Amino acid sequence: MRTEVLIAGFGGQGVLLAGNLLSYAAIDEGKNVSYFPAYGVEKRGGSATCTVVIADGAVGSPVLGQPAVLVVLNQASLERFGAKVRPGGLLIVNSSLVDITELNRSDITIIPVPMNDIATDLGDLRMVNMVAVGAYVALTGAVQMESLSGALAQALPERNHKFIPANVKAIETGAQVAKSKKEA
Repeated sequence: MRTEVLIAGFGGQGVLLAGNLLSYAAIDEGKNVSYFPAYGVEKRGGSATCTVVIADGAVGSPVLGQPAVLVVLNQASLERFGAKVRPGGLLIVNSSLVDITELNRSDITIIPVPMNDIATDLGDLRMVNMVAVGAYVALTGAVQMESLSGALAQALPERNHKFIPANVKAIETGAQVAKSKKEA
């Protein structure tokens, strides 16, 4: 088993935390992981990306020229990475902020999930990353949903552990919406 994802957005959307959470969940399941974060120099609003490669065996380079799965949280990320998704791959789009009409890709599966709207409805826009992780895991099965819940305590600083139940709810909601969009 090998799965890979490139998560892209802007600083402040929790892109790096999302990748870190996936990594901890995979490690807890006994899998090998490569996590590669990258971000701009801006404190907020600059580009933020991370790649996560999860495998049963050895993991090679964390650099993904053509990711099998791309999760985009903002328009600039779609414009930068949308054409790079491997044919037959999966694109999970934050449809609250991203317009895919200019993409012109019929060789990939595109799943729109209104991540910002979901996070706002749940009471905290900062949980957009948890909605994205839930959608990704529901659509790919990269890790078990229960592993994400357990990994939150490792990925979040202790001062934020009080938000774990809200984050679990965001993960579950993202998963439910993504599944319903796939079936539609």
